[in-house]
Amino acid sequence: MIRFVLAFCIAFLAATPQAFAQRARSEQNVVFVMMDGLRWQEVFRGADPELAANPEYMKSAWAAAARARFVDAVDRRAALMPFLHEVIEQQGVLIGDRDHGSCAGVTNDRWFSYPGYNEALTGRADARINSNDYPPNPNVTFLEWLNRRPGFAGKVRAAGSWDAFGRIINAERSGVPVNAGFASDGGGDPATRMLDALQADTAHQWDIVRWDSFTHQYALAGLRRHHPRAMFISYGETDDFAHEGDYAQYLISANRNDRFVRELWTALQADRFYAGRTTLILTVDHGRGNVAGDSWRHHYSPAALREGTSPLRERYPDGIPGSDQTWMAALGPSVSARAADPYAGRACAGLDQLAATALTALGQDWRAFNAEAGIPLNIFRANANHQ
Repeated sequence: MIRFVLAFCIAFLAATPQAFAQRARSEQNVVFVMMDGLRWQEVFRGADPELAANPEYMKSAWAAAARARFVDAVDRRAALMPFLHEVIEQQGVLIGDRDHGSCAGVTNDRWFSYPGYNEALTGRADARINSNDYPPNPNVTFLEWLNRRPGFAGKVRAAGSWDAFGRIINAERSGVPVNAGFASDGGGDPATRMLDALQADTAHQWDIVRWDSFTHQYALAGLRRHHPRAMFISYGETDDFAHEGDYAQYLISANRNDRFVRELWTALQADRFYAGRTTLILTVDHGRGNVAGDSWRHHYSPAALREGTSPLRERYPDGIPGSDQTWMAALGPSVSARAADPYAGRACAGLDQLAATALTALGQDWRAFNAEAGIPLNIFRANANHQ
């Protein structure tokens, strides 16, 4: 009996705290962030002086400040997105700088939001999704799949500025909590109640997209209170200000989103649950036009314009060139800053590769999720503990 008790105590002591710490280190997390409609041109070149010189695009009361901060800067790209270039590009992976031979794009044939988000979250383009008003997604996102997995059930969340994410993630079927559009959190703590009240009392710029500041704060609150192992966040202002032709506010929102991502990363590293075992993935749902004129405001494929009723069909019968071009980035403990062949043998990195990339970062077998999904980006160190 004494030998049994002694053996039990030795086994228990061996399991704590080292074994618990090892288990914690093995339980990887992922935060997947998308910035709606932010062009690779601004990401890698910074503010465009030609667009900023057009008074039609710089009517905002903030235009002078935007020009001073972003257009007149010595290093325009660092001025616009400092965290992306000073931290992520140096310590992680940044893909999509077509000026220097890096390539990223969508694989769907629509080049607008719902098809792009579906592709990124499910790993496959779906030709059925031909409208931003499309009903709840028939496809299973990697978020939904994780939410049914041991160790992840109840540990998956989403926050977005656009109200469509309840449909895109199919919140009712998936069981993933989605705080999107003008939804409140309903949390019991005073800070969250104040956030709910502030959002309810703040004027709206758009009827289906809220200010990114609310999305950001709800996302931070969700990370701190619930400690999800997989968190999806989408900021939306860049797309809406671009559609309005407000280049100054588009630049300001891009810069603010970069700061939001810095704050997310700082919060993750300050939290023992996330520090040292969390991968951050960044991308965009589509690009924007890259030809002279107002094409930067728009994003449609030839197929989308043929099917729709947009007045753009007359000016751009062949679609909006460049709006299939995207960018993506990753930062984390197992992400290699010098990844060889990051596209994994493909000619261009695809948005369809990011679901499998997120699952690989979590140590999950992406083939068990969807063997027909795009293959993961080849961005992880060889000795990393991944499937």
